[in-house]
Amino acid sequence: MILITGAGGVVGRAVMKLLAGEDAAVAAVTRGLETNRLPHDVKVVTGDLFRPQWIEPALEGVEAIQISPRATGPGLGELLKLAVGQGVRRVVLLSATTVEHPAGEARFAAQFKLAEDLVTGSGLEWTVLRLADFAANALAWAPQIKAGDVVRGAYGRAATAPIHETDIAEVAAQALRGSAHSGSVHTLTGPQLLDQHDKVRILGAAIGRTLSFQELPPEQVRQGMLAQGLPEEVPARLLGSLADYASRPGPITPTVEDLLGRPALTFADWARENASAFRP
Repeated sequence: MILITGAGGVVGRAVMKLLAGEDAAVAAVTRGLETNRLPHDVKVVTGDLFRPQWIEPALEGVEAIQISPRATGPGLGELLKLAVGQGVRRVVLLSATTVEHPAGEARFAAQFKLAEDLVTGSGLEWTVLRLADFAANALAWAPQIKAGDVVRGAYGRAATAPIHETDIAEVAAQALRGSAHSGSVHTLTGPQLLDQHDKVRILGAAIGRTLSFQELPPEQVRQGMLAQGLPEEVPARLLGSLADYASRPGPITPTVEDLLGRPALTFADWARENASAFRP
């Protein structure tokens, strides 16, 4: 059995879909809000991993766990202890490139570094995946694109190498199923550096429209996000990283191709696959 935390997230869903397609036994931990979005043949375990003591019985028979730090929060250390006690063998952590390549507020990278330290010191076989900007983060633009041809945001020249969730899922699945990646830290990015103008243009090509990016002052963007009811942490994470990536592009690595034996999927691939999300 493979246990997936953060099962309702982009990567969690991609990993579950891949593993379920290979007839692997998979359990998904949720807080009870996303069960209708999970594969029908996945075992659902409901509870709050910030206080994980309740999950101990569900760890029986689990061989590997995928950890999303945002799903486990301050409960990660206790979860790992419970996993060791129940005979779990492997853990795969979804971390961030900012641990190695700082960008944005240091407090956010520190949270990922703490999670890495807990995992690597747990006594379990471990693999750490440091992930770049998700291609799927572009879904935040869907309401603007459905309503018009201009995407408005801050730091238009901020450049990253966005990664397709399928590439993350394939590497994570390898690490969850066996020991080939044990003790490894992999920095996973997409194959191209793209700024926000590039991404919007590519999305336009995918849906057959001419789209443009209009840069706004960062404070205006922050206030707009807060007015939508988003917690302060969301614009703080986004705008801090974009500010740094506007002056210094994010990292780009060949690791996906090295590990999977095929080219990493492009942002254009992702845009074509998800074009319907941007159409009215």
